[in-house]
Amino acid sequence: MIAHLPILQVIVPLMAAPVCLLLNRGRLAFQLALLAGLAAFLISILLLDQVLLAEGAISYSLGGWAPPWGIEYRVDTLNAWLLLIISGIGLVVLAYSYTSITREIDADLQVYFYVAYLLCLGALLGIAASGDIFNIFVFLEISALSSYILIALGRNRLALWASFQYLIMGTLGATFLLIGIGLLYAMTGTLNLADLAERLAGIEESRTVLTAYVFLTVGVFLKLAVFPLHLWLPNAYTWAPSVVSAFLAATATKTALYLFIRFTYSVFGFEYSFTALPMQTILVTLGLIGVFAASLTAIVQENVKRMFAYSSVAQIGYLILGIGIANATGLAGTLLHIFNHALMKGALFLALGAVMYRLGDVCFKDLAGLGRQMPLTMAALVIGGLSLIGVPMTAGFISKWYFVSAALEQGWWTLAMAILLGSLLAAVYVWRLVEAGYFRESEHGKLEVSEAPLTLLAPMWILVIANIYFGLDTRLPISVSEFTAASLMEKLAGPAP
Repeated sequence: MIAHLPILQVIVPLMAAPVCLLLNRGRLAFQLALLAGLAAFLISILLLDQVLLAEGAISYSLGGWAPPWGIEYRVDTLNAWLLLIISGIGLVVLAYSYTSITREIDADLQVYFYVAYLLCLGALLGIAASGDIFNIFVFLEISALSSYILIALGRNRLALWASFQYLIMGTLGATFLLIGIGLLYAMTGTLNLADLAERLAGIEESRTVLTAYVFLTVGVFLKLAVFPLHLWLPNAYTWAPSVVSAFLAATATKTALYLFIRFTYSVFGFEYSFTALPMQTILVTLGLIGVFAASLTAIVQENVKRMFAYSSVAQIGYLILGIGIANATGLAGTLLHIFNHALMKGALFLALGAVMYRLGDVCFKDLAGLGRQMPLTMAALVIGGLSLIGVPMTAGFISKWYFVSAALEQGWWTLAMAILLGSLLAAVYVWRLVEAGYFRESEHGKLEVSEAPLTLLAPMWILVIANIYFGLDTRLPISVSEFTAASLMEKLAGPAP
């Protein structure tokens, strides 16, 4: 059984999806989905433990066909780390979902939610685990199609428009990716990532290879919602059900970023990626513009979900910026922020889901006085917001520290100051939450608003506590992030320290 963990990681949620459809009952579908999510999370823990102790990556050949002829699942510290994040967030959101969707998704559609959710979860895990570039594309499309369904399940009619907008942008991204994959296959005759890396080494000067790299990068950036290719994201996060917003914000964009890191460092190689094109200038510029433009836009939003959606675009800017700094500290900061941002955004959107459960809306006027009526939910919003800013003793502080340190290593004092200024902009819109919740009179009149039920509070506070815990005890995320960054940049192989 242990030898088959890489394929079980993907198959368990994918196989559970049609079973949920056959059950055709909301509670049974929820229980099966939760069991599948728990199994996926436990498998990811075992895989990460194996990779950290093993001599190099774990290779799993499907159907007995050895790579590169057959499809290979290849797990190293980079994708094992991502598998843990995706499955962990997926499990917490599933535990939260049963109560939340009763208010946000029609009863006759709730079974379809679990079917689409499991398909999306399994596909995201497949993207991370697969060592075959076309197999990655297939999983990417499965995750995209199921995401369109999940977003469209929202009761507001604008959810359909948001889903359609995402479909158009997602299709464009998929087209760019497929063209890039086709060009690489035409030049190398292989789809295996490791084999691609070896065969590209002798033809790096080819214009076709450069064109493939550009197509792949643009396709991934569309999926990642890098500014200014982010137009689908604010509407998708705003009008989707809260559980969907939490899951996609914490996992989907991180998976797209993983693909960019994998292509840039493992397939094309760091030297080629940063010399064939002015990638350092491109990434730093796009990252900084994304941080400031999205943060300034977030400040003026009246819908809190929309505010945090633009905040996600800003945080994607930080992730791109860490790669663009082009040193091991910056890359480690990005890998660390993938984990930390999943914790903070998951907590924030789940907290907003609790507000939505009680009030039916999440505008600032609805949050007035909520600190006294829903103290645990408002406290979760504030702590998640503090982590988003990067306040010490929260997980977000560790990421920002790495980004600033990476900039200073390069002697870029101006960039370090810009990163700190971006955090101050985050403080502005987080303060709006604090002001509304604790310093305004309730606009609900005599209506008594009670705290969210325990089934919503418990998963939410798991992520809130994780934001604090991993801001104090940083051994696991830092050791994995630093070792992975060093391996990618220096091509090291061996057990983690």
